Amino acid sequence: MYKKWKLYEPVPELAAFAREIGRDTTVAALLWHRGICTREEAQLFLHPEQLPFCDPFQMRDMDKAVARIMRALEQGEHITVYGDYDVDGMTATSLLTRTLRKVGARVDFYIPDRMTEGYGLNRKALEAIAEHSDLLITVDCGIASVADVAAVQGAGHLDIIITDHHLPGSALPPACAVLNPHRADCPYPDKDLAGVGVAFKLCQALDAKRRGAEWDGQSVFLDDLELVALGTVADIVPLRGENRRIVKQGMARMEATSLPGIAALVKVAGLKDKKITAGHLGFLLAPRLNAAGRIESARTGVALLTAEDRQTADKLALELDMLNTERREIEHKICETAEEELSGLDMAAEKAIVVAGKGWNPGVIGIAASRLVDKFYKPTIVLSIQEDGVCRGSCRSIEGLNMYEALSACKEHLLQFGGHAMAAGLSLREEELPAFREAFAAYAGAHLSEEDYEPKVSVEFEMMPEELTLDLVEELSLLEPYGMGNPKPYFGCRNVRGREAMAIGRDQTHLRFKLGTDEAPVTSLMWNRADLAPSVNRELLDIVYAPAINEWNGRRSLQCMVEDMSPAQSERVFPDKELLRDVYRFLYGLQKMQGSIPFETAALAARFCQSFHHISLYTMGAALRIFQELGILRENLDENHYYLPPVQGKQGKMELEASPTYRRRKLI
Repeated sequence: MYKKWKLYEPVPELAAFAREIGRDTTVAALLWHRGICTREEAQLFLHPEQLPFCDPFQMRDMDKAVARIMRALEQGEHITVYGDYDVDGMTATSLLTRTLRKVGARVDFYIPDRMTEGYGLNRKALEAIAEHSDLLITVDCGIASVADVAAVQGAGHLDIIITDHHLPGSALPPACAVLNPHRADCPYPDKDLAGVGVAFKLCQALDAKRRGAEWDGQSVFLDDLELVALGTVADIVPLRGENRRIVKQGMARMEATSLPGIAALVKVAGLKDKKITAGHLGFLLAPRLNAAGRIESARTGVALLTAEDRQTADKLALELDMLNTERREIEHKICETAEEELSGLDMAAEKAIVVAGKGWNPGVIGIAASRLVDKFYKPTIVLSIQEDGVCRGSCRSIEGLNMYEALSACKEHLLQFGGHAMAAGLSLREEELPAFREAFAAYAGAHLSEEDYEPKVSVEFEMMPEELTLDLVEELSLLEPYGMGNPKPYFGCRNVRGREAMAIGRDQTHLRFKLGTDEAPVTSLMWNRADLAPSVNRELLDIVYAPAINEWNGRRSLQCMVEDMSPAQSERVFPDKELLRDVYRFLYGLQKMQGSIPFETAALAARFCQSFHHISLYTMGAALRIFQELGILRENLDENHYYLPPVQGKQGKMELEASPTYRRRKLI
């Protein structure tokens, strides 16, 4: 599915703004696109280490929380840190546990089981903790647990401090202290902290109190900032304000970290001696930690992050790496099964996707939903049908549909649900599944336009790769770390032809080719798309890329990290009847000669060009889709190829009107 470019409007004030901040106009435009329009804002954004941390005692109840912890320290009370099973929760649990141990606290941690206990506080766990602990501190959870906190704390056996960043309801838990910048009565200025960020502010306040120092914003607690950075990136909160400083400084520390767990995680992810980026945190480190909570227990992740020696850390990191491999395999199988279930549908006409499978691992169905959204670009719900007949699922949305509101509109079919605009969770009885599927699809169809179903990619500028310079790309690096609120800047170029395309990597899955001119060639890389090599060498393309610098053996050179590639407009030729007959004859001959037809569309297009005439990747893809809809081309997923079944009925006659793709195109 090809993405539509979203280009920014020209900035009339650009030249003046660039002069004011003393930067290249390209950098100035990128800042403006992010809402940064003054010299002061630009200075702090480009140099976040200069941003002073906010006084943690501005957060409502911080004084109460610190006073209660100080009492626990003085009286030798036992403290339990209660966290969530995602990376935000694991890093927050590890940070607070490590900090309390450093000051001599008797402290343990508790992480609920994703499968049996679910998210947040639960009464049974709290009652068990109350038998041996005097004070419980939540991290990244607890704000919604009003009844459970009231019941347990009301019994007088356990004091509770809540630290959370999720939106509170109409009532707050009756805890000793409730730290949450989203409280209606909380004056804390930075509302975008992750759960680990709120825990970090508690650590800063506790440190200042123990030192007896007035808050000055400079000599502040910065211990274990690597953990705070990792959890902040993993939770996809805006990388603005304090979060930006946390992540930038935390990533810098990771490269020579003293934390055995972080060092082992960096090593097993293949990042040792490399410059750490936010992308590495989000796509390489975080998934390995998340695998613990998804497959087994998140306690393994906390054990790694709190490990005191390298031997223990290396062992645990290797265990997590193996779990992550297992997670990918499970996820792949679920996606494959889901796609088989969808194969008989006209996906272009479907308004939403709801798939369910018996015994699917609930820990990975959220990732599977994300993968299906990536492929089909439709609101997607993946459900695991449990033995008790209850379906538990995860939802992922697309721009334009608020998933929480969609579930609210279908609540008559649900047991429970909760979440946000783009992601949510739900449960329902299996017998309600058909009615829910229909209701959800109807809601999506009523609230999304045809344009909403077009995937999009934001392009900052149109710029040919040969126009790039090392100085410009170095300036662009000042915008890092990238993330929510500060997306990685992408550039676009149209009607370009690549050359010297080839598969690279250990498994030959990645694509490398050249862009630019013969005088100014620029190496370009695209991950996991080696299949496109034949098209790159043959067709005009529209390419979206992120400029980067490659350093090898002391030599620095420009390169393009390709985010999206699509046929140029001139290559988007929809196949007519004559061309479809040619493609069918080609496929028939290929099957007769070698017994099957490869899956790779680009390779098929290249071979067709050799035997017949020019055909683009777009055109070949459309032809294959039409044949599949007609039932004259089928997939053998077990052996990974297409095949033509025996012809039924009148030889050689294709009823093209039976293909929804062909019919829609004809109407256009």
